[in-house]
Amino acid sequence: MQFRGINNISVDAKGRMAMPARYRERLLEICGGRLVVTVDRDHCLLVYPLPEWEIIEAKLNALPSLNLQARLLQRLLIGHATELDMDAQGRVLLPAMLRDFAGLKKKAILIGQGKKFEIWDEETWNESQEEWLAAVQAGDGDLPAALEELSL
Repeated sequence: MQFRGINNISVDAKGRMAMPARYRERLLEICGGRLVVTVDRDHCLLVYPLPEWEIIEAKLNALPSLNLQARLLQRLLIGHATELDMDAQGRVLLPAMLRDFAGLKKKAILIGQGKKFEIWDEETWNESQEEWLAAVQAGDGDLPAALEELSL
């Protein structure tokens, strides 16, 4: 189960968005259309099929509670986690608090990221994409050791 690709989506006035048709059948097979949406530090939303989220949630809950960074991450990710159910048209209702967090307006971007999706406000996505490209071209940051052996 791998989700990939960039999709332009619309968020209606009620906060509903339709999952692209190419993902719907797979989502129904693997999780019965039950998803979990939460926030990300990059001010986008993360959407997981429920079984994948449960794995992440278990790892987050296992972090040491006396570690400040662990507690902050738990509060951010678990605290905002909201279960969603796809309706018969493949739509989900994104809660207003989460839409506000990500600055979602009518036009948004849904990107497949392997076992999850990210939802970005279209304008924020376009600005961020330019920054990321500039950072890669400038060689900012070190590659993790595992990626140094990767050949594209």
